[in-house]
Amino acid sequence: MTQTSPETGSAGATHDDRSAADLVDDLLLDRIDALRVLRADTPEEKGALLEEIAGTGKPEQDIISELSKSRPLFRPDRFMEAHRLAMRSLEVLDRNGNGPSTFKRRLGPLRPVATYVVGLMTRYIVKGYQNSTIETIRQLYERREANAKWGTPEHSMLRQARIDSSRVEPGYKGNPFGVPTFLVGGAAVSSLASGLTALFDLVFHNVVAFIATITVLGFLFLSLAWSALFSASVARRRIRLSTQQPLKALWETIGACGDPPEDTSYNFAVYAIVLLVAAGLLVPAAFALLFGGLFN
Repeated sequence: MTQTSPETGSAGATHDDRSAADLVDDLLLDRIDALRVLRADTPEEKGALLEEIAGTGKPEQDIISELSKSRPLFRPDRFMEAHRLAMRSLEVLDRNGNGPSTFKRRLGPLRPVATYVVGLMTRYIVKGYQNSTIETIRQLYERREANAKWGTPEHSMLRQARIDSSRVEPGYKGNPFGVPTFLVGGAAVSSLASGLTALFDLVFHNVVAFIATITVLGFLFLSLAWSALFSASVARRRIRLSTQQPLKALWETIGACGDPPEDTSYNFAVYAIVLLVAAGLLVPAAFALLFGGLFN
């Protein structure tokens, strides 16, 4: 039988004491740093102390790197070509991004409904991406034009590109769902709320209605989850095919401007997973409440 020697026990105690001492030292150093900042005499000293405490990360490195590149355009000889290609890619995406999807599964009588719902969700992702992308491009052109020297070829090119993007921007912005405005107005929302209130009152006073409602809601959640996941994949593929490479080339010719805008297809996929989990929990939980004596 192995026994713990006094040396081992003392070593463990020493290790614990050292950990406690390190914690005390860290807390003490935090307070000393705070006192140093408070006791600094000038704003410059306070700022330097705060920066020393914060340390350096990737954003700080990016700031230094981007400030060191003072030219408004990294590749002015290729900028206009990249700009025209980016504008063309957005046009192609706008024309084809919302087209009907091809389903691999046989959906039977549900195909028209699935086509409509998937079309709405795909349009939402694509339109949102178009809106943010053209706005980001226009703002980037404006800012680079502002730090370009007047009369230089770079200033002239940026001005022309900025005018182009400002002219087409309103055409890319619009209702992302394509649903008439009156359907989401106050009267429609009020009628929907009244209907849901009446439905809930019926459901919680009738066992059959409760079972039917939970079953329908479970099917609805599963259907919406599948639609969201499928729409995200469709939108992602179309956005990648039409704009990924042109925007990457444009950002490279401008230089020191971060990364091109990302689409929201990944977020939609996450929402789909959440809906799947909710649907998986909703029906069992509802039946557990039912047979657990909710209506007794």
